[in-house]
Amino acid sequence: MMDRYKIPRTKELEFGGPLGAMILIFLMPATVFYLLLTCRTEQASVLNFPPPLPPLSTLWSPHTFLLLLAWVGLQAALYMLPMGKVTEGIVLRDKSRLQYRINAFHAMGVTALVVGAGLAAGLRLSYIYDHFLQLAFSALLLAFGLSFLLYFKSLFAPETTLAPGGNSGNPIYDFFMGHELNPRIGSFDLKYFCELRPGLLGWALVNMAMLVKETELRGSPSLAMLLVNAFQLLYVVDALWNEEAILTTMDIVHDGFGFMLTFGDLAWVPFIYSLQAYFLVNHPQKLSLPMAAGILLLNGLGYCIFRSANSQKNTFRRNPNDPRVTGLKTIPTATGRRLLVSGWWGFVRHPNYLGDLIMALAWSLPCGLTHVLPYFYVFYFTVLLIHREARDEHQCLRKYGLAWQEYCQRVPYRIFPYLY
Repeated sequence: MMDRYKIPRTKELEFGGPLGAMILIFLMPATVFYLLLTCRTEQASVLNFPPPLPPLSTLWSPHTFLLLLAWVGLQAALYMLPMGKVTEGIVLRDKSRLQYRINAFHAMGVTALVVGAGLAAGLRLSYIYDHFLQLAFSALLLAFGLSFLLYFKSLFAPETTLAPGGNSGNPIYDFFMGHELNPRIGSFDLKYFCELRPGLLGWALVNMAMLVKETELRGSPSLAMLLVNAFQLLYVVDALWNEEAILTTMDIVHDGFGFMLTFGDLAWVPFIYSLQAYFLVNHPQKLSLPMAAGILLLNGLGYCIFRSANSQKNTFRRNPNDPRVTGLKTIPTATGRRLLVSGWWGFVRHPNYLGDLIMALAWSLPCGLTHVLPYFYVFYFTVLLIHREARDEHQCLRKYGLAWQEYCQRVPYRIFPYLY
């Protein structure tokens, strides 16, 4: 165990260091319940603080906790099935490469069949709406429990498996950031599993439950609810279809698997990203056809930018000689890799983030303009992506040096053209 301390410590601490990490460990769950409780009120005003607080005893339900475990267990079983291809991740510190099974899209198909069979057998999907707070509380407990197990496991992990960003030596900071980069139980990769499976598919299922609940209350789903479900389902399907692309993201490459990602994957995504659908159940909105068409076009624009930019980058990374990217201008770097400086990546430095934010706005507009609450996702996601962009810039500058400086000179705008 003594040679563990010979490895490089994390010197550049993010999120305000241990104090910031401690604050976020409490602030993130508090934000989830503040928004969900506010959404249930008649005014749905973020200024009414604190919202009506239910007794703590009503949040705990063994039944909902077991249902959540069953959901995660189902996704874990599907992850382990020999469906889909096996691919390799990036080269690790010890020069090895982990293998990953790419079958999230298959898992979605099987999940849809299981849910469909349940509905045919009398499953009441609106149960999710009726017990939403209890499910969120169960997800919180699961996230904390898994985070503690992950940190304990990381204390006995080989030094080569530790995360470059979560090895500060401070237990609170490392617990939050994630001490181990790719924690595995046998061939089961815990971080990779949680990134796309239970939370992302859970988000789509929650949205569907909100649509069902609205139908039970009013006889039919509203146009606003249909748009929110369709837009966000497209996003989920896109992520699962392009599952392999996640292997080069910061979450997989740099960040350890600690509370930040665990809570984000298991609680934040399914219960915050579905906020618009949850809002619409209690606060129905009438949407004219011209308005709906405009929102549809806006989401289409955002998706086209998002998907085209990501596809261009992933194609170039896999094969720079692919005919689809051979005509693009590049900048050579000292690492041997080349930086794209034309196409979408010559427009702004993070065109995928631009597309993401346009879609975020389109997801909120069906909720009308009278409440700020449904637009929380837009505000939060803007802050998140600006912060992530700053982290990306720092990593790229350290990795590519002068080549990155040249890229920044040739592409001056980070996310928003002519603004930022």
